[in-house]
Amino acid sequence: MEPELASIGILAVNPSDSLSFANLGKRYALKRHDLFHAQVYHGDKFFLAGPAVGAPMAVLTLEKLIALGACKILVYGWCGSLHSSMNVGSLFTPTGEGVSEEGTSSHYPLNGDSFDHVWQKQLIDLLSKTGVRVHQGPIWTTDAPYRETKDKVEKYGSQGVLAVDMEYTALRTLAVFRQVSLAAVMMVSDELFHREWIPRFQYKRFQSQSRKVLSQLCMFLHEGELE
Repeated sequence: MEPELASIGILAVNPSDSLSFANLGKRYALKRHDLFHAQVYHGDKFFLAGPAVGAPMAVLTLEKLIALGACKILVYGWCGSLHSSMNVGSLFTPTGEGVSEEGTSSHYPLNGDSFDHVWQKQLIDLLSKTGVRVHQGPIWTTDAPYRETKDKVEKYGSQGVLAVDMEYTALRTLAVFRQVSLAAVMMVSDELFHREWIPRFQYKRFQSQSRKVLSQLCMFLHEGELE
């Protein structure tokens, strides 16, 4: 039997972060269910779902979460930095529609843009109150991470795009299409603006730091600080 979810929750897209789901589930007395290749832990106050890497799987998962009752979704993931102002470990939240180089958004035609900027601002304000700086700016979403070429990095970077990921523009489009609220925060996992690519997502220290951010987000929802 499929669960009925709380209206608010987290979609954590990265497999590394999902390793902490079981402990977070115990901490907040959440029940576990399978969801495609992902998991969903749910309780009275919030749910926690993932992983869901890439635009197609992320949208498939979010569609299901919406069908089960979700109407306010906090997306937590990683991104690559295109600008020297953001280093590995920095937090970033996307603004605007973003640059879409994924193939999922086109299946959701929109009549205007009714994105819930208020809820996104609440997330930024809440994180800022903890003393964390949250970088804000445009994002580039791609289906082909191994085609993040030097020319594209320089092109989009020169246009003011700060980050690149694999899910955001598709999830944002779906949120507008389904008329649900979506906010996103990402941790910088690699730096693309150097002569040579500098990845850090495989480092245990980075992964531990990422799971701490996820734990903080769960605490926000459990304590009703982000509603």
